Amino acid sequence: MPVDLASANLPHEPGVYLFKTKQGRVLYVGKATRLNERIRSYFASNPDRHMIPELVARADDIECIVTQTPQAALVLERQLIREHMPRFNSMLKDDKSFPYLAMTNEEFPRIMYTRRPPKSAQQWGPFPNAGAAKQVMQLLRRQFGIRDCKELLPQGCLSMHIGLCAGPCIDGTGYDDRVKAVRRTLNGDAAPLLEELVAQMDAASASHAYEEAAQHRDMIRAVRATTGQHIVSSKVYRDCDAIGIACEGDLAALVVLHADEGIIQGQETWPAVHRGDIGETVSMFISEHYTHRTPPRLLLSPVPVFDGLQSWLNERRGSSVEVRTPQRGDLENLATLARQNAEIQLQRLATKSSGSLEQRAADEGAKTLGMKQLDHIVCFDMAQLQGDERVGASVVMRNGRPAKKEYRKYVVKGEALDDLRMMKEVVVRWAKRQEEWPDLLLIDGGETHLSTIQQALEEHGWADRFPLAALAKREETIFRNGMEPLVLDRSGRVLVHARDEAHRFVNTFHRKRRSRSRLADPLEGVEGLGAKKLQTLLRHFGGRKGIEHATATELETVPGIGPALAERIYEALR
Repeated sequence: MPVDLASANLPHEPGVYLFKTKQGRVLYVGKATRLNERIRSYFASNPDRHMIPELVARADDIECIVTQTPQAALVLERQLIREHMPRFNSMLKDDKSFPYLAMTNEEFPRIMYTRRPPKSAQQWGPFPNAGAAKQVMQLLRRQFGIRDCKELLPQGCLSMHIGLCAGPCIDGTGYDDRVKAVRRTLNGDAAPLLEELVAQMDAASASHAYEEAAQHRDMIRAVRATTGQHIVSSKVYRDCDAIGIACEGDLAALVVLHADEGIIQGQETWPAVHRGDIGETVSMFISEHYTHRTPPRLLLSPVPVFDGLQSWLNERRGSSVEVRTPQRGDLENLATLARQNAEIQLQRLATKSSGSLEQRAADEGAKTLGMKQLDHIVCFDMAQLQGDERVGASVVMRNGRPAKKEYRKYVVKGEALDDLRMMKEVVVRWAKRQEEWPDLLLIDGGETHLSTIQQALEEHGWADRFPLAALAKREETIFRNGMEPLVLDRSGRVLVHARDEAHRFVNTFHRKRRSRSRLADPLEGVEGLGAKKLQTLLRHFGGRKGIEHATATELETVPGIGPALAERIYEALR
């Protein structure tokens, strides 16, 4: 049953709270300076987020973990979200690590392209554009001869012989100057390198070596993409990060503009799953973003941050971090620029996420049914032949595409011979094993099928967990409780595809079962006929054909075969 506030343990200390189901699945992880005040807000008559009523209805328990400080709650929350991936939490969509360029602190430093840079190395990144970072590393090696080998070889290496390494293992003269030039370039002073590349491109173009000129052009783009460009300038931009966010449904784009020395040095973009609370999404992003990097002196946030986050940022930096939400002046211009860039990136992400025909079909189907999304559909169908080989199957559609690893087959165990009771059994068996409810449960059938399955779901307390619909083949009409029947057009093709896929899958399974039963040896089902007696029969009649042509009287002549068994064998073969 839904969690009751009266039964929940509500500490007054800071900590983390988890909304959980009775099966132990974590639905949501949150943090609070005072757990009792924060948890009580979820039971207010007018909740501030649209997902709260559904979360409270689905949760069966609230678990609290008290921490010593709000900063510790922030760290623990991030760890628990990564571990449990709760459905109702905002989270970064890309859980992969991004690459860095690093310079080791060895006697002759080496340059590295890595997703896990050594702690003692000087780091640049992370770079969302991994391809550009790789190109820049190759360019720096070719231009400055920085080594990348793990150990120094007294005889040199292949990179030295092909001109990619200055060979400090043999002669380290001038290598320090090369390292300083590379560090200056990666720190943003790439003008000398860009000037040289532009000169090489112009020279190649003048000599009609257009392919070579194009290569230099691509290198220039890579350097600019990696080291960042001067988008805006202002005297107040000193070690400052501006965070911009744009949201559409549960998709969000966050942009970080880093400014220093009076100019904007570059931009990073991160997609995220957004659950309706901008403050939560921004706080989550800040705690993730600055886990492996030093926070800036000034942080511009689109909304005020969680109070424990401020202390955590100070601790990460080792000094005070000023967090502001500017309303005017140059800082407001920078914050506006971050927001505008986030809106642009959101449109790109939205186009990319809905760019496939399958995702568009899912989005159109959701719009047709008046739902927020149809990214997870489960569809059931049944098959039998005059009560023989009674089977069912479920197929799953993820983002409009068949998720075949999640398809399931069912052999009906009960005595029911009609499709309605068979489907009721199969759907109940399916629901008992679920940890994640679909956006829609679709069944092949009409109003009678709908009411039967709805009744079964109500009996088990699942009726309010997910929407239910039945799709009849006649005119492709979809039925839902409390709504008028709807004849689907092209916009509902994802539902028709799910129904047809379930029909194909269950019929294939049914045919295999029937074929297997036809190929089965009829003698295997004869009561009293074991392996030894079967071997005796085969030896006596010289093979299977002899047994098939024998009469019941002839079968009785075989040692160990009595009149009753002989009659059963005779009947089984006919």
